[in-house]
Amino acid sequence: MSISDNRPDDLAGHQTSEVELSRRAYRKRQQLKSVITSLISTIVLAAIIVVGLEMSPGWPRVKETFFSPEYFAASLPEVLAGLWLNVKVLVVALIGVAIFATLIALVRTSNNPVLFPLRVLAALYTTIMRGVPMIVVLYLIGFGIPGLGIFGRIDPSLLGTIAVVMGYSAYVAEVLRAGFNDVHPSQRASARSLGLTAGQTTRMIVIPQALRKVAPALMNDFISMQKDVGLISVLGAVDAVRAAQIEVASTYNFTPYVVASLLFILMSVPFILLNDWYAARLRKRELSGGTV
Repeated sequence: MSISDNRPDDLAGHQTSEVELSRRAYRKRQQLKSVITSLISTIVLAAIIVVGLEMSPGWPRVKETFFSPEYFAASLPEVLAGLWLNVKVLVVALIGVAIFATLIALVRTSNNPVLFPLRVLAALYTTIMRGVPMIVVLYLIGFGIPGLGIFGRIDPSLLGTIAVVMGYSAYVAEVLRAGFNDVHPSQRASARSLGLTAGQTTRMIVIPQALRKVAPALMNDFISMQKDVGLISVLGAVDAVRAAQIEVASTYNFTPYVVASLLFILMSVPFILLNDWYAARLRKRELSGGTV
């Protein structure tokens, strides 16, 4: 016999009360009011910005210098071709950062006395790298390594990739370390009591839980890395920024820089939306008492 067979007839024929219906209608009206208010305020703000720009005496000159449709169309193919190098550098750097930062975080959270010298080096590395500007790291790697004369000629894009990996590994390692430390010790103890080794516990228990907790912070670092791969242009690599710079040098119009900026924005928007969605989902699950 099913549960529905035992359900009283008055529950089966239950109807929503007038009070609940009025509450739902009120919530719908408030929602509609909020949407209309948001649209109106957005339109008013946009109108103020447009009118303010149009009334500025120097706007025609700025518009022609930075937002010229003619130069936009002319420079788009070259800048877009350069963006492909940024994408390749980003993919390789992302893999390198994931591996290197994880190793640093594992060393820093290890209690093994044998690894004490490595823990000190890892702490110094993260402290120094987080304090040095990214462009300085690029100069040190991009011009310092070739200056040693050991490896011969090295492609600037490879040097830029190494610099990005070294710079961002420090930030990501600290995020991962915080995630590892946030996993409750009882999780490790339970895993060890079931016969898992220290390595298995870290790989199967600690890392998966830590990644779920710090995923939004990691995605923010990834979005920031997307932007900073454009700095490899200072080493001579012909990426989107360098291609835009070449176009500007030949036309004396800065619209190609705007083209490069728009391409970087378009590349980052999907990940920004994904990060916002995951952060909202994570918060909702935490508030409802669900598993993170």
